[in-house]
Amino acid sequence: MNNKTPKAIKGYWSNGRFVKPEEIAAEEVGPPSKTQLKAEADEKQALGEALLTLRADLMARLDLPDKLRDAIASAKKITNFEGRRRQMQFIGKLMRPLDCDPIREAIDEQLNGSAQLTLALHLAEQWRDKLVADDLALQDWLTAYPATDSQQLRALIRQTRKDYKPENPGEAPRHGKAYREVFQLVKETMKNANQESQE
Repeated sequence: MNNKTPKAIKGYWSNGRFVKPEEIAAEEVGPPSKTQLKAEADEKQALGEALLTLRADLMARLDLPDKLRDAIASAKKITNFEGRRRQMQFIGKLMRPLDCDPIREAIDEQLNGSAQLTLALHLAEQWRDKLVADDLALQDWLTAYPATDSQQLRALIRQTRKDYKPENPGEAPRHGKAYREVFQLVKETMKNANQESQE
């Protein structure tokens, strides 16, 4: 005699019918629920509001339909609360068919800065500190960036080192104008070299 209890089958009862997991999975693939659609519409409307504050250079990079651009320009001019609310709903409606990833990225870049830009600034700071601290770094820099005005850079490094010495013993060294100019020269040279390599 077999005393084994039958293995429980996963699923649930619905309207007098037992629904198995594979049927549940098939049901879930259907069209999005009203809640999902409402959440998407709300997010697109919120992104539309964020577009009103987006910098012109970031806005120019987005491939937005002219109708949406015009609606955003109009919304910026509306001061009446109800009128603006209706315009924002219209913007949300225009955004529904759009892929919002590029818009999210542009808004994120405005809020947090471009990761590439942050990296470029860190590299420029590292190069500046190396150039000021070590004569050998200048040769490395000129090998990497031969278009640099080497005389100007040498003069700025010399001036930075002079400025760096404390006026009185025991005082902390201070960074003068030349220190900032080395950074600007390094940053601009790297930026130009990067643009040329992309052309």
